[in-house]
Order: sequence, then C-alpha cells, then structure tokens
Amino acid sequence: MMSQRDADGPVQPVADQAATPPVQPVAPAAAAAPAVRAQHVVRRTRVGGLWVGLALSAVVLLLLLVFILENEQRADISYFGVHGHLPLGVALLLAAVAGALLVIIPGTGRIIQLRMTARRHRNLDAAPAVSPASTQQEVAPVQQPSEPA
Repeated sequence: MMSQRDADGPVQPVADQAATPPVQPVAPAAAAAPAVRAQHVVRRTRVGGLWVGLALSAVVLLLLLVFILENEQRADISYFGVHGHLPLGVALLLAAVAGALLVIIPGTGRIIQLRMTARRHRNLDAAPAVSPASTQQEVAPVQQPSEPA
C-alpha cells in the first residue's frame, strides 16, 4: 500500500495498482460462445522414452570417456593378493561399477520377489469364488460297530 497526501493535508491510503489488476466484466456474448476445441496432444511413447534414454546414455558415456582420458596417471591396485597397474580413471570407473553392482543385484532380487508376490495375489483375486455349500461334501452316516452280546 502506498500513501498519498491530499491537498487538505491528511494522508489517504492508495492501493498499489500493480498488485491488484482491474476486474474486467464478462460480456454475455462471450459466455454463450461455444467452447474452443483443445489442440491435439501427442502422448509419450515407449520408443520416444527409449530415444531419450539412449541420448542420455550417449552423453554419460562421452563424459566418462573424457574423465578416463583426463586421469591417465598410473594407480597401483591390490585386491585379495592380486596386484596390478591401471590408469586412475579406469580404476575409479571399475570401482563405481562394482559399487553399482552391489546395489543392483540385491535390488533385482527384491523386484523379482515383489513381482512373484503380486502375480500370486493377482491369481488369487482372479480365481473363481468358491461357495461354502460346494466345499462341504456329503458325509455318509457313520455306523457304530456292533457290540458282542
């Protein structure tokens, strides 16, 4: 809110014109006009998603190549008694891949477990309902063994 001094002297509050736009009345003809058809929306497809994934993968591979080429210093690697020499970029890339595998392998097992459980529940839900009357079998009367006289 801004204030403005009148010619008589008291301060009169003035609404900030930028904050409150003027209200436009709706014309009756505009309200009765038929609705404009929305433009056709193209939905995403699996092929489009694949294309985006491949493009992103190409960018990541290019960045990895630059990383490896910039880190050519030799690194001594020892793992369970095996010794070797690798460029530092390659060694770091292999360490990252090994770390990713440590996450991916148990995650894949869990996903398979959840899919099997979901399939089992889906099959149970799709099975025809069995009425209680059809589950009861007619039982023949049990004969008591006769007692010797």
